[in-house]
Amino acid sequence: MTVAGGHGKGNATNQLYWPYGLFIDDDQMMVIADRYNHRIIQWKMDNTNGQVVAGGHGYGTRLDQLNWPTNVLIDKDMDSLIVCDANIRRVVRWSRRSGITQGETFVDNIRCAGLAMDDQRYLYISDIEKHEVRRYRGEYKYGTLVAGGHGEGDGLNQLNYPTYIFVDRQQTVYVSDYNNHRVMKWDKGAKEGIVVAGGQGEGNALTQLSYPTGLFLDTLDTIYVADSSNDRVMRWPKGAKQGTVIVGGNGRGEGANQIAFPTGLSFDRHGNLYVVDRDNDRVQRFAIE
Repeated sequence: MTVAGGHGKGNATNQLYWPYGLFIDDDQMMVIADRYNHRIIQWKMDNTNGQVVAGGHGYGTRLDQLNWPTNVLIDKDMDSLIVCDANIRRVVRWSRRSGITQGETFVDNIRCAGLAMDDQRYLYISDIEKHEVRRYRGEYKYGTLVAGGHGEGDGLNQLNYPTYIFVDRQQTVYVSDYNNHRVMKWDKGAKEGIVVAGGQGEGNALTQLSYPTGLFLDTLDTIYVADSSNDRVMRWPKGAKQGTVIVGGNGRGEGANQIAFPTGLSFDRHGNLYVVDRDNDRVQRFAIE
């Protein structure tokens, strides 16, 4: 079912325009990077309209503006949003307190696509220009390299346009390695990664991915990945050589069983899967067996 957007492309509060990343809090509140509208929109469950909580003043470089944001998460301890403001090559923090109308830059010179925060409040950011993932602490000014960083490539110590990331409780970093059509696992302190999904070239076989983006792992280390160009979401059990299609895979379209270039994905605490259906300008919720 559609839980956000789905009313065509536009900038009304019941619309999205090329949404990308999303984050779901414990109350099933969604925050969505509404990319073409240069805003972050918050959507309460069962509401037909969202609320703009960051940006929404056109695209630009001012601190009250965003410029093609790709991802967002909620930092509960600081009661703030962290936003990948990709085209200005910065990451901004935006307080959720009422009356705050602009963000503050706390990492710059980074073309950010993916964000994750671990249990110790380390922040992880992927950089699609430097083909790496870094971990930040405290005021986050200088990061520690945790994946990639050896230039663009398909070696096990390389990434090529890393998009979305997921970090588990052991600080293992999982990366959607977009142009390599694979998901990589980097253990803490590792010098190279392990291919855990895809990596068999671009394609639509069950062993393959095509431009993967959104990423989530459950407690059994099962990987859920948005297989964007195949218009499907794949589930990949730990150690499996191939995945299964759990959403989409029925051709590109806007039917209830179809998606069109899925990007962000996440689960709520009830086990429902949320998928950003980018080219249909909506977020879809699915009950997964």
